[in-house]
Amino acid sequence: MIAIVDYNMGNLASVQNAFAKLGEETVVESDPEKFKDYDKLILPGVGAFGDAMEHLRERNMIEPLREYAKSGKYMLGICLGMQLLFESSEEFGYHEGLGLIKGSVTAFDTTKFSEALKVPHMGWNRMFTKEHPLFNNLDEEHYLYFVHTYHVNCKNEEDIIGRTNYGYEFTSAVACANVMGIQPHPEKSHENGLKILENFIKL
Repeated sequence: MIAIVDYNMGNLASVQNAFAKLGEETVVESDPEKFKDYDKLILPGVGAFGDAMEHLRERNMIEPLREYAKSGKYMLGICLGMQLLFESSEEFGYHEGLGLIKGSVTAFDTTKFSEALKVPHMGWNRMFTKEHPLFNNLDEEHYLYFVHTYHVNCKNEEDIIGRTNYGYEFTSAVACANVMGIQPHPEKSHENGLKILENFIKL
């Protein structure tokens, strides 16, 4: 059974509906003591990093999420949920993250942008991926739907499994053993996004 973590920072219904399209029943879970009972966890997220960490802290979810990651079971962070997997963020000040993947979250450097590019990075864009089970039966280059103003800086090259270009190349997918994250929204990315979720189910 897959649980979608409910910490009041994301559109959980759209993620749950995407899994339902694949015939997979999921549970929206707000009780951190029950995380260990599930085979896989989805950590979604929309909004600001600091607010999200505060919501996790208020709900006593930080340590249970870290323990879940240590258990070896699969966890997938989506959009802000991916960013929370990292050590820190500079979004509206310095904030510590879950620290499950080495690296930090930073704003797009708009000095590298052409006049045509704006933040947030919103809409369809290509993701170039390494071979990884999350991307089985997808082309090395495929389009997914993005909405974000900040992106991750991953310390370890081996943890990077996807890159996207928006003004410059940034990391858009990561995997460190059983902990994975993708910056785009698979639930908004039609067939390509559903394929990623299907591959996560099969892990």
